[in-house]
Amino acid sequence: MTKQLTEENFIPITNTRYRPNYHVAPTNGWMNDPNGFVYFQGYYHIFYQHYPYAAQWGPMHWGHKRSRDLMHWEDLPIALTPGDSEDTDGVFSGSAIVKDGRLWLVYTGHHYYGDNDPEHFWQNQNLAYSDDGIHFTKYANNPIISQAPDDSSHHFRDPKIWEHNGFYYIILGNQSNNGFGRAILYQSTDLFEWQYLGVLDQSQSIAAEGDMWECPDFFTLNGKEILLMSPMNIQPQAYQFKNLYQTGYFIGQFDYTTQKFERNHFQELDHGHDFYASQTMLSPDGRRIVIGWADMWESKFNEKSDGWTGLLTLPRQLILNDDHLSMQPVAETSSLRQEILCQGPLSPTTTLSQHNSAIEIKATLATSTVSLYVKDVLNNDIISLHFDKDTHTFVLNHIDHPNDPRYAFVNELDQLDFNIFVDHSVIEIFVQQGEAVFTERFYITGTPVISLVSDDNSTISGQFTTYRLDSQTI
Repeated sequence: MTKQLTEENFIPITNTRYRPNYHVAPTNGWMNDPNGFVYFQGYYHIFYQHYPYAAQWGPMHWGHKRSRDLMHWEDLPIALTPGDSEDTDGVFSGSAIVKDGRLWLVYTGHHYYGDNDPEHFWQNQNLAYSDDGIHFTKYANNPIISQAPDDSSHHFRDPKIWEHNGFYYIILGNQSNNGFGRAILYQSTDLFEWQYLGVLDQSQSIAAEGDMWECPDFFTLNGKEILLMSPMNIQPQAYQFKNLYQTGYFIGQFDYTTQKFERNHFQELDHGHDFYASQTMLSPDGRRIVIGWADMWESKFNEKSDGWTGLLTLPRQLILNDDHLSMQPVAETSSLRQEILCQGPLSPTTTLSQHNSAIEIKATLATSTVSLYVKDVLNNDIISLHFDKDTHTFVLNHIDHPNDPRYAFVNELDQLDFNIFVDHSVIEIFVQQGEAVFTERFYITGTPVISLVSDDNSTISGQFTTYRLDSQTI
């Protein structure tokens, strides 16, 4: 029997100290990967991997929220619950598509063999649908893809669906039977019968490109195809690929006739400690918008003791400049601004914020060697971001990740641009119009003190504005 969420087994949130004002977080319990990011009947819908019975990973459900404007989110009932024959032990990640006025979800069913070995499992792909965007029915003839290809390991999940020239396509995260990460491709005319087309792309080396590609996404931007995914077990390098697992992309050209994808090298999408499992959607006005899990596996998750775990990033617009993806906060973030807290010229040491935990900071200054500091009320450095104007390098340090800095290199520049969002226990730092982004979770008592400091005590020529932000969840 499928377990039902009731008043008796609902896990309440007991403390809101780390709870965000305007980021998507679970109603209660556990959250990881965003799923089913889609626009349907006047609403943006976001689903997410969710375990409602504890603030830790468990048999996955699909939590669900919707929004008119990507900023003010309404909690909806759990969309998908595991326990049926096609998803016995979990409703794993997937995506969504609108066809003939109906919202379709495609997702991975997870199944254990019952020998108490968490790595002994099998996976299949399934459909569910809704006519109102709230209540979902699983397709009666699930699974639509019953098993992985013969040359595959048991890792076979996270379908991303799209339509192109009258055909439907699914890309799946996969691992070859000799241990290389890859993305595999299926085609359909009706969503129900699927033909396997083969490997869209594969890791050229496990050390450089990973042994399993989770949460793949495939889309066209400015005439080029982007393969965005989260490869596991890439070996860290001096300045990149230092998270436990990565999220990044290849840029190339795809031939739908031959199914050949010619691509360049793998690049990180976000340079912070806390970003994974991103998913994109095409907005009604043609923007490619991405959202990710603002956490990383094996993190501290201090909010666990408060009855919830995990949150999502702000929605971000993807911009392709030459062969680099930039991420900018969507324009709708301006609707969160409640008041200007402070603004003015920058000095060699400028306090940007000190009494609020839900803010946006915008600062523009002539190129200088400067540091951004996030401190607690005891003046401890929690996060610092140093910019070296001679090498065009950003270096981020975090108190919870000692001796584990993060780096980003930007193009030569005449001025520095910061757009910073803080929401109680998460900070998203966009630099140079999103050329580089750092996402970080942090846990402090009280409100953070944020300052910008000239490292050589020289004059800083520039301006800043700090806004108080709020989103009253519907």
